[in-house]
Amino acid sequence: MTVRRTKVVATLGPATDSLEQIEALVAAGLDVARLNFSHGTAEEHARRAAWVRQAAERQQRYVALMGDLQGPKIRISRFQQGKVQLQRGSEFVLSRHHPENAGTAAIVWVDYPQLIDDCRVGDELLLDDGRIVLRVTAVEDGQVRTQVEEGGELSDRKGVNRRGGGLSAPTLTDKDRADIRVAAELGVEFVAVSFVRQGSDIDATRQLVRAAGSDAWLIAKIERAEAVANDDTLNDIIAASDGVMVARGDLGVEVGDAELVGIQKRIIQHARTLNKLVITATQMMESMIASPIPTRAEVSDVANAVLDHTDAVMLSAETASGRFPIEAVRAMARVCLGAERHPISSRSHHRLGEVFSRRDETIALAAMYAANHYPGVKAIVSLTESGHTPLIMSRIRSAVPIFAFSRHAGTRCRMAMVRGVRAVAFDPHQYEAAELPWAVLDCLMQRHDVEPGDAIILTHGDSRAESGGTNSLTIWSVPEA
Repeated sequence: MTVRRTKVVATLGPATDSLEQIEALVAAGLDVARLNFSHGTAEEHARRAAWVRQAAERQQRYVALMGDLQGPKIRISRFQQGKVQLQRGSEFVLSRHHPENAGTAAIVWVDYPQLIDDCRVGDELLLDDGRIVLRVTAVEDGQVRTQVEEGGELSDRKGVNRRGGGLSAPTLTDKDRADIRVAAELGVEFVAVSFVRQGSDIDATRQLVRAAGSDAWLIAKIERAEAVANDDTLNDIIAASDGVMVARGDLGVEVGDAELVGIQKRIIQHARTLNKLVITATQMMESMIASPIPTRAEVSDVANAVLDHTDAVMLSAETASGRFPIEAVRAMARVCLGAERHPISSRSHHRLGEVFSRRDETIALAAMYAANHYPGVKAIVSLTESGHTPLIMSRIRSAVPIFAFSRHAGTRCRMAMVRGVRAVAFDPHQYEAAELPWAVLDCLMQRHDVEPGDAIILTHGDSRAESGGTNSLTIWSVPEA
């Protein structure tokens, strides 16, 4: 059976708010469930998280949880009638003084006081993911006056961006700090940090996450123009994080659609070079909110991300509020499998010619080089505490499956996000050193992952309890008996 290497992340919401729906998502191919803290209550997230754990256990799958912080999303308030129609050429005012729930087609309250300081005459403001375009004509008395350049329907609580970025809102809000504590209580494997501008934003978040008692890996959402302004800034963010998300909604608004595809490919390449996870997200199969079948353009979009070796592709409204959440996950998984059958390149140039800084990195990359060149290798097994070694291995392009053998449930769930890695429950402390390879071989045989005569590569550390201690590589053949 062909096993999909690219992982599927899906957002939970009203459309998937039952144990039966979540069990169907897992059966369809869900690998990581996203809890979007921009919507819903702590109680709703806790209920859905419990259902994910229950569904994964019933189906003997490892499914991770990712808590996605809202961040300083700048939004307009509410309109008297719920929505208005903005006409091209008309004036529209963003105000700090107008009543919050009394917006009209001429004026609306905005929840970001610093907008007045950040804007200049001539700036281009974009609302509702760029569907509405405003040109700033004046900034005065707590108001930003604009002229509508691209009009249309505008409804309550839509987001505000500035073309080119530069809005000074801090990365973490009081709500985010509270949600970090909720995420820790739920035991999520990943925390996604919104609107990251620099590596220090991730460092500050990591301190809060650890203080809350969580060992979750941090995913930096790349959605600000400043984050991709130059390679130094991008690499600083990637290096500080455990992975990144190409959040194409706000990023596309700030940098422009014409630049987005090239920037997406650059982020994926940089993340893989720096041995970090990368998720490609936003509007991947948006038509499936209302249709059971994706468009050809959406299929191509997902497939191209897979061919660029993204670790995961993500569904948002498609599964949170769409009419066909199960079909969307099934379609995403199917497209990933199809793209993986036709790789652009089977040869990796990852880190060739570079000096390695860690012994576990050296062993991991040596294992992949051996797997791609030694005949008969059908499995790579990493005995791992943290999951770092199989993560590094997965940066190398290879058709050989990687198995993360770990005694830690959290580590096994984290591997649900890592491309080409399968998690297996295994406690090396139960075996003497001489017995260990035979126990690994026996486990693989019982799972039908290898057959007599196959070769496997095994990596481990002398200290089986030390994270980052991988220092050994051996090649074993599966015996006939």
